[in-house]
Amino acid sequence: MKNFELFLNETGISIFYVKVGLGFLSSFLITFFSIPTIIKISKRKNLMDEPGVRSSHLRKIPNLGGIAMFYSIGVCTSIFAYEIFDLYKFLFASLIILLYVGIMDDIVVMRAYKKLVAQIIVSAFIVIGSDVRIRNLFGIFGVYEIHYFVSVIFTILTFIILINAFNLIDGIDGLAGGYSLISSALFGISYFRLGEYNYPLVILSVVLIGSVLAFLYYNLSNLRATKIFMGDTGSMLLGFLLAFTCICFIDIFIDRNVVNVPRYHLKSAPVVAVAILILPIVDTLNVIIIRLWNKKSPFEADKNHIHHKLLKLDLTHRRSSFYIICYYLFIVIITYCFRHINVNLLLAVILFLGFLGAYIPDIIIMLRNNKLKTEN
Repeated sequence: MKNFELFLNETGISIFYVKVGLGFLSSFLITFFSIPTIIKISKRKNLMDEPGVRSSHLRKIPNLGGIAMFYSIGVCTSIFAYEIFDLYKFLFASLIILLYVGIMDDIVVMRAYKKLVAQIIVSAFIVIGSDVRIRNLFGIFGVYEIHYFVSVIFTILTFIILINAFNLIDGIDGLAGGYSLISSALFGISYFRLGEYNYPLVILSVVLIGSVLAFLYYNLSNLRATKIFMGDTGSMLLGFLLAFTCICFIDIFIDRNVVNVPRYHLKSAPVVAVAILILPIVDTLNVIIIRLWNKKSPFEADKNHIHHKLLKLDLTHRRSSFYIICYYLFIVIITYCFRHINVNLLLAVILFLGFLGAYIPDIIIMLRNNKLKTEN
């Protein structure tokens, strides 16, 4: 690799752009050509997703697409952004554990507490072992620097919430994959703008985009023979990696003197990160609130998710995913435009808009029902 870099330097070609291009192409192709084999094996061994209470599908579909995504991301990141595994020693180990837990859950359905224990272990590895932590809240609720112990607990909880939040939004075709693609692109662009010190994270984001894009080709297919879900393997992997990139993004803006590390300043960095991941955060919080209000277990499956509400409006999976992603992308744009206002006010605005988006389908359904009653 070093000889190749020297050759490119002599020709005047930037090694970074070569890595970005090859990383995207390799990631896309590995996922694209791996999935047909996974579909074939899944059907032969009957490793399929069975329609259930939360399911929006009426037939059995292979659900091991996350394996292809892991394979692609693991290989391409190790080659084109190997610096990440040098900087964060426990990252690859965490991904391997998530892969095992995800496959086990997709095949035999693990008990919730076992998954939770695994998620705690994985989160502790990356938080304590690699020191990937939320260290500062930049004045949110008057909190700035966080004590180490509190920071560790808070960050582990953040990882667990986001891992499960992406699992919860993976209820219709294209939603979890499409939103992950957009989130990765937003983080990747941000890292690129923040300079070459963050280039390995840019390449990680590009590799994620390539893998998810290839997966979406099959996930959004109208042909039963080529359709596949990412399963818990894929949703947990994406949730974990986006939580990782989110926390790394916040950490960049902490004002500290470190040799050879550029200094950046953006007080609203945590709020911008929340805005980028606003859909899984709001959807999860909203569902938990509804379940507790109805005196049900917060872990009980139901159809109160945003995507379920849009399906009640007789929208297709594709349209539902498209409308949801567009609305929450609008919130990101609002956040970017007002990123220099008071951080608490900005957080209140995006949370209000986020929860408003969760209830817009309810309002439309109510107005439609009232109109029908009036006509009758």
